[in-house]
Amino acid sequence: MEGGAPGQLKAFAKEARSGILGRLLRGDVGYLQVFLALGLIWTVFQLANDRFLTATNLTNLLLQVTAIGIISIGVVLVLLLGEIDLSIGAVSGLCAGIMAVLTVQHGWDPGLAILAGLLAGTAIGLINGFFNTYFGIPSFVVTLAGLIAWQGALLLVLGKTGTINLPPSVITDLTSTFYGAGVGWTLAVVVTAGTLGAGLLARRNRQRAGLEPASLAGLVFRTVVVGAAMFIGVAILLSDRGVPLAVIILLVLTGLFVFITERTRFGRHIYAVGGNAEAARRAGIRVTRLRIIVFMICSTMAAAGGIMAASRLIAVNQSSGSGDVLLNAIAGPVIAGTSLFGGRGSVWSALLGALVIGSISNGINLLGLESSVRFMITGGVLLAAVTLDALSRRRRSAVTVG
Repeated sequence: MEGGAPGQLKAFAKEARSGILGRLLRGDVGYLQVFLALGLIWTVFQLANDRFLTATNLTNLLLQVTAIGIISIGVVLVLLLGEIDLSIGAVSGLCAGIMAVLTVQHGWDPGLAILAGLLAGTAIGLINGFFNTYFGIPSFVVTLAGLIAWQGALLLVLGKTGTINLPPSVITDLTSTFYGAGVGWTLAVVVTAGTLGAGLLARRNRQRAGLEPASLAGLVFRTVVVGAAMFIGVAILLSDRGVPLAVIILLVLTGLFVFITERTRFGRHIYAVGGNAEAARRAGIRVTRLRIIVFMICSTMAAAGGIMAASRLIAVNQSSGSGDVLLNAIAGPVIAGTSLFGGRGSVWSALLGALVIGSISNGINLLGLESSVRFMITGGVLLAAVTLDALSRRRRSAVTVG
């Protein structure tokens, strides 16, 4: 038996090979496939247009995906339940419209107007969850009705003006505020250290519970990837206008809901219900209440995304929340690995999926191609992701049966 540091290094290398490479051979590559896809997309667009990877364009790209990323966080929670919310686009537009009307036409303090918009989203989620759980109406039907109804509500809220321009305030500051090196490097260190610390804590908890801990090599690999991405990203942003407040908000919200879903009882219950609702109910989980809360969170995040979009565009109009908002908010997490069948995925997929979708849209716009091309490419990528998910489920089922 080999001892000392050389032996430990060899054991670590063997674990890395058997862990990471083994997962690659089995097709169970987690987020690695998303990073590879993102790298391929960026390479293709950079070769087609050398402005794609400039600091200015990457900063604009991050600002563009912030709203969709925030909306997608709520979408992930609903998808983990095995449900879907088709009203998120309309909800984002309506709540942004409520905020704009209150602050511009009624003179409300911008902070209170933002809070009112968020609470409106929460109330809409309560309605969705109530009809889904107490009347047993499929979430597809409930939220489809909401998509139509809330679009009409937006038209009613905006009235004859149709468009409301937002004056400089806390609202517009959400996407126009940038921070310098101090905040940027601190953010990179905190995220990297948080990734390592969370992984080590999870390993220790599993060991205490008598379970096999996650691969140490995998943890190191994940920490290195996240750290490299953060420090390189901060360096690029600092070479332009700085680190946007909007990006910090997106990262904080993502980290918060990652913690909630992966480190709390509430989060474990979401996965349990998504995996098997009846088994979860028999285990004592209050499934009805859980579903309602998740729908409330989803609509609240949709409202937050709509407010962020209004901040970037400095206006709310009749088309706010329409177009491809719904498509992108759902497609992103699915492309990044969250299952449409429930019980499998992570909030990280909201962030990564938004980057993939946003990169495709940004690159196509830079090349001056038609919107039809963007829709076809996005649809093709979504279909490929769902197909891989279905094949993965079939493989796991075959292994279980065998």
